Amino acid sequence: MNPAVDFYFSNNHKWLEELAHLRAVVLATGLTEELKWGVPCYTLQGRNVCIIHAFKEYCAVLFLKGALLKDPQGLLIQQTENTQAQRQLRFASPREVKEREAVVAAYVREAIDIEKTGQKVAFKPSEDYGVPAEFQQKMDEMPTLQAAFAALTPGRQRAYLLHFAAAKQAHTRAARVEKCTPGILAGKGLNE
Repeated sequence: MNPAVDFYFSNNHKWLEELAHLRAVVLATGLTEELKWGVPCYTLQGRNVCIIHAFKEYCAVLFLKGALLKDPQGLLIQQTENTQAQRQLRFASPREVKEREAVVAAYVREAIDIEKTGQKVAFKPSEDYGVPAEFQQKMDEMPTLQAAFAALTPGRQRAYLLHFAAAKQAHTRAARVEKCTPGILAGKGLNE
């Protein structure tokens, strides 16, 4: 146990028992406990394997390469339709955690094996995401914007494209493009 992470488990009063039990199960696999993104992250030789986190309606173990896990019982949840790699095991009661303790341990061991073998999730290329017309028009008007966007990492490109496309109305998409243009030109990601 890493004392720098203890605060997370004591501050989540709603899920205190569930989080403590999940922590014990994950630590029993031999992973190293660290604090990343403000939540407990479990690593193997510095590579992220899974995190434990709490939400309003549930707590969960999130596997960073969960898409590669075999899921014979169909328990893994893809958080959103755009999530490609991560999958969650969700819990809403101490009973659920206790009933699935062996499953959690098995999934963590499989995730460790995936890290040891160096498997990678095949991500959908950024080119496969549609470019909203408002953004394409802006890039056509500003070749420097198109070049700056092309220079971004694929993950940053996807984040922008999904952010623009999520707006239902054209004027909202156009406003998002305008607001994000300086960040793209500066080589920054959506939330940087």
